[in-house]
Amino acid sequence: MTSEYVDELRANRREKDEFFADHPQSPIPPARREAFDGLRYFEPDPAYRVDATVTVHDEPDPVEMETTAGNPVRYLRQVTFTFDVDSEEHTLAGYRQEGDDGPLFVPFRDKTTGQESYEKGRYMELEPARQLADGEVAPIDFNLAYNPFCAYSETFSCPLPPEENWLGTTIRAGERAPNPQITEA
Repeated sequence: MTSEYVDELRANRREKDEFFADHPQSPIPPARREAFDGLRYFEPDPAYRVDATVTVHDEPDPVEMETTAGNPVRYLRQVTFTFDVDSEEHTLAGYRQEGDDGPLFVPFRDKTTGQESYEKGRYMELEPARQLADGEVAPIDFNLAYNPFCAYSETFSCPLPPEENWLGTTIRAGERAPNPQITEA
């Protein structure tokens, strides 16, 4: 991992901290923003920037994801990523809602979930499925994993990672669990 990449990652994190501290659309409740002194992150780690083999699903299966509000949301499983972490093979599915052609939504849990990272899982956004070909190798950078807005306020409803995206390994990369002083109780 180059120092240029680490510098860019840290600059993006500072920018996100500014948004969370000052922006009217920040997920941090206004009464808690004074206590906010930045999001908590794992240190950038090149071991969590991996190459994944892509399997494109020509006929995507529907997946109902539970949400923090209790109402399920329907997604389509567009691709499956296969990659190695700690010398073990893992898979993650990438989803989109019908008619959406933006980045793939990749919610996941790992062995840090509920301890070092947010208790309901984290998210990543990856290249749009229309740009990925079956058998292609695509990068997955867990250093970019982030907490959903519902980690900071119960006013947000967030999809929960389906069981197929529960990793049996530890991913100490990306955002850590939020500081309890800035979340709603």
